[in-house]
Amino acid sequence: MSQEIEIEFKNLLTKEEFNRLKAHLQFSDSDFFKQVNYYFDTEDFLLKRHGSALRIRETASGSELTLKEPAGEGLLETTQPLNIGEKKTMLLMGVLPDGPVKEQLRKRKFPFERIMCFGSLTTERAEKKYRSGLVVLDFSSYLNQHDYEIEYETEDFKTGQKIFHELLQKENIPLRKTANKIARFYEAKLKQTDENK
Repeated sequence: MSQEIEIEFKNLLTKEEFNRLKAHLQFSDSDFFKQVNYYFDTEDFLLKRHGSALRIRETASGSELTLKEPAGEGLLETTQPLNIGEKKTMLLMGVLPDGPVKEQLRKRKFPFERIMCFGSLTTERAEKKYRSGLVVLDFSSYLNQHDYEIEYETEDFKTGQKIFHELLQKENIPLRKTANKIARFYEAKLKQTDENK
């Protein structure tokens, strides 16, 4: 189990901007790896309403369950590894395994027995150390949509923000108000639901 404060800056990109940054940061195609995020909430989006998010992230090395909650500057992330059985049970029945994530939700008096899986988002990701943080390029696919994004993860808000803005300016990329992946996923999901009514 781990708990940490996540401070990251993000910006949506056009395909052309993504390719420009890929070249500038010297990423090759072989630097990209695949990860799949499965998103969970109650039917009435209780987690989302509290600015929180619950996901399973699956990579080649295994799966982990992460709860993200607001925490001053950034987000508090509570993470635990999942075995194949726990992952299957969560995906099929919404049953949370015992552990720190369930404890954190119990502390918040969250009705975790009501959670369900809303779908998945697949990301092709490349990352590397950049100055005092980690720069990440993502190409994500979900609900018949695709988007391109840059993230910059840092331990210091002010320094990280300055480095991130300088990088975008250097490549003439406008700063765009960018929601996180789960928010973009839910926005697309709600739109899809409305269209199907």
